[in-house]
This record gives sequence, structure tokens and C-alpha cells, in this order.
Amino acid sequence: MTVNLAKGQQISLSKSDGGALSAVRMGLGWQAAPRKGFFARMTARDIDLDASAVLFAGRQPVDVVFFQHLSSDDGSVRHTGDNLVGGTGQGGDDESILIDLERVPAQVDQIFFTVNSFTGQTFEQVENAFCRLVDETNGQEMARYTLSGGGPYTAQIMAKVHRSGGAWQMSAIGAPATGQTFQDLLPAIAVHL
Repeated sequence: MTVNLAKGQQISLSKSDGGALSAVRMGLGWQAAPRKGFFARMTARDIDLDASAVLFAGRQPVDVVFFQHLSSDDGSVRHTGDNLVGGTGQGGDDESILIDLERVPAQVDQIFFTVNSFTGQTFEQVENAFCRLVDETNGQEMARYTLSGGGPYTAQIMAKVHRSGGAWQMSAIGAPATGQTFQDLLPAIAVHL
């Protein structure tokens, strides 16, 4: 059963039988918003959103996974590859990041998922953007956070998974930010540590 998360809401990453999840996938999807007006076809442009996962130990970033670094140094977090145009946005994933929760180093206590417009378009030009958490062992979607409305920003701090009392939880953040790379977003992420 999928939980539709509201901004700021969190869920436990435990199975219904009380056991802990071992592997999850954070899927991201989006579509370009249709353009209006006479010049819409001549100015149409693909939207290249990039998903990243930034791993933190305390308040310090210790690793990152994104389109130019597809696996964390320890191999516990992997990006499945860059999608330069998006377009699924209807439930399927345009980009995915896989997390082997059992292999994440003990010092890593938070993993942030960000999306940024590498080509510089704002979220006013994006629709149907979402992130969803899937139990990778059975393919069941556990939680979904859907962006509502666009905005004049070029990035979004979507969600984080974090350790809490020895177990993992997911929190929907949904904070707009400005930047074309994950490095640009580090000050905006710091607010949510």
C-alpha cells in the first residue's frame, strides 16, 4: 500500500511484519509542461532534470551519487543512469537511485535526494514531478511525494532517508532551491540536517 506523503511527513522503512527493509529504490519522474502560444513549437526544449543522492555523516557530506558518479565509493548507493529529457511523469521512473540499506556505512546517517535542472529551466516548465520509494525486494511502492505546482526555482530537495533509533525512516522535504548541480544545493540541504 502506497502512502502519499505531504511536505514534512515521514514514514518508517519497516516491513509490515516488523522486519527492516534491506534495499529500496528512490524513483524520480517528470514531464515538460506543455507550452502555450504561437511560438510554443519553435521554443520547445527538453527538460534535463538530474537526480542526486548526497550521503551525510552528521553534518558533513561524505559521498554523492549522480550522473557523473553512478555509485557511492562503498557501492551501497547506485544511480541507474541519466535521463536527458524526462517524460514518464505518469508513475514510471525517469531516473532511479538504489540504496542497499544493509551496506550503507554506519557513519552515514542521512541520505538526501535532490533534483536539479541541469539545463536551467525552472519548475514552472515541469509538471507531474514526483519521487517515490519502492521496496526493491518485491517492487512494491511504499511512499510517493508529488510536487504540486511549479515555481521560479531550478532545484528541489525532495526527500531524505535517515537513521532513527537504529531503523531507517523517510521524510518528504519538498523544499525549492536554486542551482544546476548538487554542489549548488549543499547550503539548502544544510537547513534540513
